Amino acid sequence: MFNIEKVMNPNLGLTGFDAVMSEEELAIQDVAHRFAAEVMRPIGENLDKMSAEDVIAPESPLWDYIKKMDESGILDLEAIGGMSDDEKARIIPIIFEELAWGDCGLALTSMVLKFPAFAAYNTGNPELIERFGKLRGCWVATQPDKGSEIVDMEGTEIHPGGKQNKGNLVARVDGDELVITGQSSAWVSATPIAECGLCYLPCDYGDGVYKENGSLNQIAVLVPFDLPGVSKGKPLDKMGMRSLCQGEVFFDEVRVPMSYVIADKESAFPSFIGALTFGNMEMGISFTGVARAAYEHALAYAHERKQGGVAIIEHQSVKLRLFKMQQKVEACRALALRVFAYNYGPKGPHLLASITSKTFVSDTCVEVTSEAIQILGGNGLTKEYPTEKLFRDARTAQIADGENNILGLKAARWLSKEFIARNG
Repeated sequence: MFNIEKVMNPNLGLTGFDAVMSEEELAIQDVAHRFAAEVMRPIGENLDKMSAEDVIAPESPLWDYIKKMDESGILDLEAIGGMSDDEKARIIPIIFEELAWGDCGLALTSMVLKFPAFAAYNTGNPELIERFGKLRGCWVATQPDKGSEIVDMEGTEIHPGGKQNKGNLVARVDGDELVITGQSSAWVSATPIAECGLCYLPCDYGDGVYKENGSLNQIAVLVPFDLPGVSKGKPLDKMGMRSLCQGEVFFDEVRVPMSYVIADKESAFPSFIGALTFGNMEMGISFTGVARAAYEHALAYAHERKQGGVAIIEHQSVKLRLFKMQQKVEACRALALRVFAYNYGPKGPHLLASITSKTFVSDTCVEVTSEAIQILGGNGLTKEYPTEKLFRDARTAQIADGENNILGLKAARWLSKEFIARNG
């Protein structure tokens, strides 16, 4: 048992029950937190109130954010790439919780903009690193008539006798070039400001796009958006994460060198799963930051707002509800950090772990942000207070990066496969 000589207040860090953090980790957390508070929150609040078109306009504060983020070095790809796996497991979640605490839409913008560059660096190919390493990018996967099916790339959830939608965005191999035709969905993050895309596409290698089980042949390719035939639609006007611009991209017989392909045929599926595993993992820690922001706003408000002659924190029901919010935030963080440790550990990475985090955290974040609104009462519903924005952002997360129910189906199948393999 513990030998406690004097009972004192709990010693909580920025992120609650922090056990041991190194001086380097504390310094990184402090830099990210100050950037989130001083740069991201005010810009995110402004962007949330603007039209989708104004968010990406030349005079938009979004460009000021991107410039300041680049100058800060917080998400320097070379620095992060040079970390050991143990350092990545500890430092990346510290950074993204703080950034999403500031504004989740801007945090995810910064992550998505670097997806193609990160993929280029991962290949080790000097040509690709030179061509895509400095470009703003996006991650093209979903299509107007092919959304959640992209998560089921290997076709395990196809109804017996059925087959997946081909979609209208398809690639075909033509000698030493890949020809892309069609359009993406309007939900592709950062497309309106992207200069290139990491694209996962159904592909005809010469014998059609379908496999025997009704799933589709796939290809992963880096596409510069300055090629002839590439155009974009209007930015999407949506409910939440309004600071994360989204939109569609059109391809009219766009010819891309086959040297820009990073995965084809059977390697395209694991490549996509690698990207989704990373994205879902990031969503888990990011929306821990959103839930924490909502809890902190509610806690502060409860000490300021008076009803019944006292601050509402003095009412037992409010105290209990705040504790349950704090408890949920800690549970989100614990799971998100555990998944980072697993994915960067000797047994990982695996999509099952990331789905477990993403779905639980985003669902719980909706509960926490909703309760924050309830504690603020009528004020919580107004745009004068941040809680309604946080709720809209949280609700969006249950669909972004894979709709939670289809992700859950994929996770359940992996649990079954693991059980069968272990038990014979």
